[in-house]
Amino acid sequence: MILQALNEYYQRKTRLPDSNLAPPGFEHKPIPFLIVLTADGHFAGLDDTREGEGKKKIAKSYLVPQTVKRSSGVAANLLWDHSGYVFGADDKGKPERVREQHLAFIEAIRSHFIASNDAGIQAVLSFLERGSFEKVFLHPSWPEILETGANLTFRLEGDSGPVCERPAVAAALSTKEDVDSDKVSLCLVSGNEDVIERLHPSVKGVWGAQSSGANIVSFNLDAFSSYAKSQGENAPVGKSAVFSYTTALNHLLAKDSRQRIQVGDASTVFWAATPGHPMEELFPGLFSEPPKDNPDLGTAAVAALLSAPKTGAGSFEADDTRFYVLGLAPNAARIAVRFWHVKTVSELAVNIRRHFDDLRIVHAPHEPETLSLFRLLVATAMLGKSENIPPNLGGDVMRSVIEGLPYPQTLLSGAIRRIRAEHEVTYPRASIIKACLNRQSGKEELKVSLDENNTNTAYRLGRLFAVLERIQERANPGINATIRDRYYGAASGTPVTVLPTLLKLKNHHLAKLDNKGEVINYERALGQIMDGITDFPAQLNLQDQGRFAIGYYHQRQAFFTKSESTIKGE
Repeated sequence: MILQALNEYYQRKTRLPDSNLAPPGFEHKPIPFLIVLTADGHFAGLDDTREGEGKKKIAKSYLVPQTVKRSSGVAANLLWDHSGYVFGADDKGKPERVREQHLAFIEAIRSHFIASNDAGIQAVLSFLERGSFEKVFLHPSWPEILETGANLTFRLEGDSGPVCERPAVAAALSTKEDVDSDKVSLCLVSGNEDVIERLHPSVKGVWGAQSSGANIVSFNLDAFSSYAKSQGENAPVGKSAVFSYTTALNHLLAKDSRQRIQVGDASTVFWAATPGHPMEELFPGLFSEPPKDNPDLGTAAVAALLSAPKTGAGSFEADDTRFYVLGLAPNAARIAVRFWHVKTVSELAVNIRRHFDDLRIVHAPHEPETLSLFRLLVATAMLGKSENIPPNLGGDVMRSVIEGLPYPQTLLSGAIRRIRAEHEVTYPRASIIKACLNRQSGKEELKVSLDENNTNTAYRLGRLFAVLERIQERANPGINATIRDRYYGAASGTPVTVLPTLLKLKNHHLAKLDNKGEVINYERALGQIMDGITDFPAQLNLQDQGRFAIGYYHQRQAFFTKSESTIKGE
């Protein structure tokens, strides 16, 4: 299903007039240097295609023949490669190997263009067969080329682009007969007869995977093989479909792609069955961390989604267009599919809208109106670092959002665990707990802001703890550590062990307040909270610890949103 969807995406995109996907047999590749040749095959100079400064220089991408599959053996790319293949020179001290590479490079060009009279191809062959590379080695850029292993290709003097992009190259690749034509079988992706690809091209751009790329379809051990079929024969996919799905996936995973986000350890790509669908523009803002140069991106995307049913403009409610979300994670030399979801845009919009509604909770004015998925995940991680996010958590949360299911228990426990460890109920953690508990109960048990009518004991105990802390702060202005720093864990887990002591301690704090009206207000607040609570529980389970945290958070936010005159009784 995944490969079929990617194959269909490639076919749709290439039918568009402005498609930037590579045609069959080609790929877009950054090439830092072009070797400029005269018509008779003599060296005329080196073009540095890079832009920028220092280590931030970015090479221009060109359309070149697709990368060959190679590991430790010698296999030359057609008309482009590093200096070992192009010139038979490198700085690794292996002259015999680079000579073998150089001969393979020349032979690849000869075998593909036996009958070609193209001026560019002939100039390249003349230059390589002559073997006089002294002027190249004396060029000022040569030491850098040798050191960095930069890719090189050729440009005929007078042409604007490389020889790879000349029509004769495309024609030769499209008409070349496949040497494995006897390996024709039914392709599992397209359903058509095709030559089965033995080794699939690498997929690049998955965060944490090998920089040279990794594979989704790969069999390299007997234990993975069936009926004595190895490698590509064990999952027969035709060459055409293999090229289509890998090209589409590499396009979606590219650095400059606007159709990829990072969800935990999963590099996530998404696309609609209709190219250019508005949901493709909104989706990154709904889940990813907004860029520093546009911090309101996420808020704007959520606002657009939430307002669509009300305004009728761009509403997705009746949109049956299929939308695909694919999460890929590194797994040694392979790529693991972390999650795969297919929904209609209508279903997706409803579930995402519900997700942000569930997360809504009162917060400080300077804090963002909406929280990205990344902000939620790091709120549960030790030290707030992304590398400490549990591997499967991002995918599990994404599944809950897209499918409209209860959030994973690990998300709730992670938020509560960090609160107990750090003694801080932050805005993201409060949002997580409220959303998790409300979805578990199937009703709006916890409100957006303080709910004085909520009679749940754990919720009220959280409010009680917040009031006691506030009294301590008012009695000791500028205090560095409050009862939260010392007693929060015990109060939220085993209330009976500390709350009676804290209630006695508050009398000492109230006695230090000069404003008697403020004292009366705090006593009234404590009485209202304690109404109906006869005994402190010996222990609170995970869900009640979450309710305790929300009660505490709501009450603290209420202190800062109410006017000081109300609190002080003025």
